[in-house]
Amino acid sequence: MKARPSAACAALFTLTLTLAACGSSGSTTTSSSGGAAAGKGGKVGVDFPRADTDFWNSYNKYVPKLAGELGIDLMPPTNSQNDVAKLVANVQALTSQGAKAIVMAPQDTGAIATTLDQLASKNIPVVTVDTRPDKGKTYMVVRADNRAYGEKACKFLGEQLKGKGKVVEFQGSLASVNGRDRSEAFAECMKTNYPGITVFAEPTEWEGTKASAALQTRLTQHPDINGIYMQAGGAFLAPTLQLLKSKNLLVPPADPKHIFIVSNDGIPQEFQAIRDGQIDATVSQPADLYAKWALSYAKAALEGRTFAPGKTDHDSTIVDVGGGRLEDQLPAPLVTKENVDDPGLWGNQVK
Repeated sequence: MKARPSAACAALFTLTLTLAACGSSGSTTTSSSGGAAAGKGGKVGVDFPRADTDFWNSYNKYVPKLAGELGIDLMPPTNSQNDVAKLVANVQALTSQGAKAIVMAPQDTGAIATTLDQLASKNIPVVTVDTRPDKGKTYMVVRADNRAYGEKACKFLGEQLKGKGKVVEFQGSLASVNGRDRSEAFAECMKTNYPGITVFAEPTEWEGTKASAALQTRLTQHPDINGIYMQAGGAFLAPTLQLLKSKNLLVPPADPKHIFIVSNDGIPQEFQAIRDGQIDATVSQPADLYAKWALSYAKAALEGRTFAPGKTDHDSTIVDVGGGRLEDQLPAPLVTKENVDDPGLWGNQVK
């Protein structure tokens, strides 16, 4: 995220050192169109989406730490607990208490448009994390390419199963763009590249109990299942391993009974499960970078800065996803036994 070369670039860089430097296509400019908040700074309100998964608990811990490092006036965060009505109420409370920018992660991406429109009418910029609202104005969306998650999981399982077998897929909530992106990409990839693999797609609403119940049923009906795709390891890992252990199916990869499992999150528990041979891979979505860049963009919004599509200086790409909406797509690597000990992975940096 580097500013366009100009006479003002040096001054802009000094003001926003944590975000940018001069000369990149993921560009920034000062702007008078940022509304009342532009250039004035102010309080940043953050709503946590939930606290029932290891991934989101990690994100929740990163936010206050990084806000301090970035010099952001962070209000006490709220938690909407996967309830859009609570999210709406929390946002109203934050704005009434003086928030000049909002960071949120709406889990129901179709039900937040009215609130986004209301915030826009008050010139309060919004940064969304992990999810992209279906409608409504956002200053920036910070997430990774969730379709790539589904494709990476598909190709990993397809190669491990040599194009034949039966796979159970724990879908996230299809009310969320993330659940839809991962599910659609996984299905399209399997149909195109691995027609010999049967996929049992199980909606779960991101709930581990629903995933476990679905797996129990499928294993009873199809004891020859040999693959699992978990769209959220933070929610699905523990109940899945517990069920497989109860059925004596939690065995090393070399055992013919081994069920190949690819997950999605990159939490420390998944990394340990890979080391232990219990699961085989996960896609690491960056909880630390979600927090860092969501807060950084909130700060930039209050400083009256704008951005354009292009490469950034933090190994990501800002993409126009339609209608002028910008999304900073952060890297999310596939983690296997070959790279699970990489110290650069956020899951290896938390206790």
